[in-house]
Amino acid sequence: MFDFSLYTAGLPLFGFSTIIGLLGGTLTGIVIGALPGLSAMMAVSILVPLTYGMDPVVAILMLLGVYSGANYAGSISATLVNIPGTPSAVMTTLDAYPMAKKGKAGLAIGLATMSSAIGGFFSVIVLSMLSPVIARFALQFTSLEKLSIAIFGISIMAFISKGSTLKGLVAGVFGLLVATIGFDPNTSILRFSFGSIYLNSGINFTAAMIGLFGMTEIMLTIENRKQKQNRQEIQKVKDTFACFRYFKSVVGNLIRSSVIGVIVGAIPGAGGTIGSIISYAQQKKISKEPEKMGTGAVEGIVAAEAANNACTGGAMTTLLSLGIPGDAVTGILMGAFIIHGLQPGPNLFNTNFDLVSAIFIGMFLINILILVLGLFGAPYFAKLLNFPRHFLNTGIMVLCVVGTFGVQNSMFDVKVMVVFAVIGFIFTKLEIPRAPIVLALILGTMMEENLRRWLSLANGDYLGYFFECSSKTPIAPIVLAITVFTLISPLFKKKPIISEDALEEYEEMNKEHDK
Repeated sequence: MFDFSLYTAGLPLFGFSTIIGLLGGTLTGIVIGALPGLSAMMAVSILVPLTYGMDPVVAILMLLGVYSGANYAGSISATLVNIPGTPSAVMTTLDAYPMAKKGKAGLAIGLATMSSAIGGFFSVIVLSMLSPVIARFALQFTSLEKLSIAIFGISIMAFISKGSTLKGLVAGVFGLLVATIGFDPNTSILRFSFGSIYLNSGINFTAAMIGLFGMTEIMLTIENRKQKQNRQEIQKVKDTFACFRYFKSVVGNLIRSSVIGVIVGAIPGAGGTIGSIISYAQQKKISKEPEKMGTGAVEGIVAAEAANNACTGGAMTTLLSLGIPGDAVTGILMGAFIIHGLQPGPNLFNTNFDLVSAIFIGMFLINILILVLGLFGAPYFAKLLNFPRHFLNTGIMVLCVVGTFGVQNSMFDVKVMVVFAVIGFIFTKLEIPRAPIVLALILGTMMEENLRRWLSLANGDYLGYFFECSSKTPIAPIVLAITVFTLISPLFKKKPIISEDALEEYEEMNKEHDK
């Protein structure tokens, strides 16, 4: 039966502090996303410990504002200086910057803003409609189903991450090994503490996360500071509201790209970058004038931006309903939930009904804020591109240290952060993705508990018990079969899932972003 109260129960939670947190988070996300080299992943990872003393509703909605705002704002620097502010804006540069060079920078940013907001609205509708249904179904899962889904989550993130699947699996296994440090959840036997009392409770997730994404990015930026930068003149931004003249002609593009974004976002580990690439490639295939895409075409901007922002709702769908993050940022958000005593997954709808409702309402309001702030504030956000980067790096480094220390008032956590920053730097140089590490750290305990519980119930007859469980519900064997197929599919892949042109454009933009 349809329960309309799920969409209204969170309204009483929207007091003054909640609104301020929502507005402040969205504005912070836009500022961070507009600066090249800073990403939603870095912003959320740094801000998570700062929310430790906040009300859970305010904290979660503020972080969601940062996530969505940064995801959108990468289009600002992509338009003005041909450098994507966030990786998900890579495809936006192909048409937004050429349009800006024609003197239409305001129109390009307006189109990106409108498309991002509409893609976000669509994803929130899907999130609010599908996640309760999936969660209700997931409540019936046994330990075997939970174990298979956790394995699938780590495997798919390893598969979809940039680079080889094998390197992604190496990162995932490394994260699982780190997750075993501390007391055994079943027997309370101490493991891998090496005599340090600080490791009895395991590695602090927040410290590891800030090290992997906050400090590592600073180290990479400092390493590249001597590289020659091509200073480009920032275009004057005006007439952002001209985007609405094109609304009628791009409605089909908006809907199609939003659908692609939601689907891709719901795949664990995919994210906005993949969503925008696929959407852009599909739009180029069906376009009546494909030769114009890449030269300042309206449809190119719309396709890329609607898809990458629609991924946010798709990623949150799997996080809220199954407890499996859709991308690296929602993996960090899952850590924020846990810090505030909340466990994402099907039980969240029963234990924190009001919070789930507030998330639906809050994400809808966030996209309204993106539309308003983006259209009215674009000329001011453009000026952020002149901000000295060394001051920014210093401020971020201070936030990393203070935020890590503040969680448990422990200098040991700061040392852990530094160690994981070095690990993240080395992994990046070896082209080993960092996102699977985060997901493995989060899911490691869940995997171990469910594996041990299932093995205990099997009582030695593992194969027989597996078939017995599978005969009652085929979910686990189906998920495990998909996992195996996903991991071996690169051996048989002949053609890329997107066009060769899109892949080449993506690689060129990635190189430009790294510079």
